[in-house]
Order: sequence, then C-alpha cells, then structure tokens
Amino acid sequence: MKLEVLTKKDNKEVLNGIISKIRDYINFKNLEPEDKLPSERMLSEKFEVSRSSVREAIQKLEFYGILKSIPQSGTFVANIGVIAMNGIIDGILELKDSDFKSLVETRILLELKTVRLAAVRRTEEDLKRIKSALDAYTQKAINGVDAVQEDLLFHLAIAKASGNSTINNLMLIITPEIITNFEKYHVCDENEAFIGVQEHVAIYEAIIAQNPQLAKQKMKEHFKALYQYCYNIK
Repeated sequence: MKLEVLTKKDNKEVLNGIISKIRDYINFKNLEPEDKLPSERMLSEKFEVSRSSVREAIQKLEFYGILKSIPQSGTFVANIGVIAMNGIIDGILELKDSDFKSLVETRILLELKTVRLAAVRRTEEDLKRIKSALDAYTQKAINGVDAVQEDLLFHLAIAKASGNSTINNLMLIITPEIITNFEKYHVCDENEAFIGVQEHVAIYEAIIAQNPQLAKQKMKEHFKALYQYCYNIK
C-alpha cells in the first residue's frame, strides 16, 4: 500500500471515496442499525487506503450520526433508516469548502445569539474566563502585536458562557478556518485593533450587566467593519 503526503483537496477526495465505499458496503450487505462494520484494518485493506484515512472517514460519519464507535467493541451502524442514511451521505459528499464570506455570515449569526445567551446565563467562572481573554487581547493590541487568536479566544469564551454546547461546538469547528482567513486577508490593522479593545470591553460590560439586548447591539457594532470588509472582497 502506497502512502503519500496529500494536499487538502486530495485528502477530501480520498475521504469522500472512502465514505462512498462504506455506504456501498452497508447497502450491499443490507446492514441494519446496530450491525457491526469490519475493523479499520480490514476496511483499509479492502479499500486499499491507509488506516488513518479510514479512521478519519469513520469519524466524519460519526459526526453526522451515520455510524457510532464503541471502545473495545468496534464501529456500528447508527439507528437511522437506509433512505435517510443515503440522503445524508449524499449531502456530505456534496459539501463545499466554506468561503470567507460564508464563514463571516455564519460567525455573525452564531455570535449574535451566543452573546444574548451568555448575558443571561453567564456564571462568575465564565466572567473570569472572558476577562482573561480580554486582557490577553488588550495587552497584545496596545503593543501593536497581532492579536487575531486572542480576539477569537475572547469570542470562544463567550460561546462557552452561552451554556449551549451545540453553538460552542460549531464555533470550535469554524474557528480554525476563520483564523486562516483573517491572516490571509489581513482584516485587522493596528488602528482597528485599538477600536477592537473598546468594543470588546463594551460587550464584556453588557454581559456583566446581564443585558442581552445591549450585548447583542454591542456585538453587532463590533462586527460591522468586518462585515463590510468581507463584502468588499473582489
């Protein structure tokens, strides 16, 4: 079996190929919910791909509820009908890489909801976490050092304070792509970083005050420049 370094595009094609073959195997064998799949080793030999690629494909199918892995037992078909399974997998195979504008739109939609929940549900521990991220961002910004990652950690702290695990997980999923695109498009300059400090403080104070409407408004103001920048990209 030949192993080679794959580009992101190549890796996606490999994973999609494995996912298609797993679907075909389930359909051909008429596997039902709770039926067990062959081991990763057997699947890698059958599909002539690496075990790590098989594992990644299985993890992706687990994420979408198609499969479920049980430690020391193996991988099983989840409790989902054949029609639904095939439909979901068709959707997975048609997924496109998120562009910068889509990431920005998704982030804004999530965070406008997240900050309102955080203002209502935040605990003292949440406030400490948010303040710590705010301080780290402020320290870098006032020293003219790139603070993109600290900025995002501040927002992730707010997502955690929302008490909604699904929203928090979605933020964690899109964050790496956002960091990459921020660095690629140079969204924040030095002056914007100082403005960002003031906006972060305003959001934090609204959360402390447990004022969800004010928190949402301050978050909208914070994203205004980013939203405009995004739609000026050619």
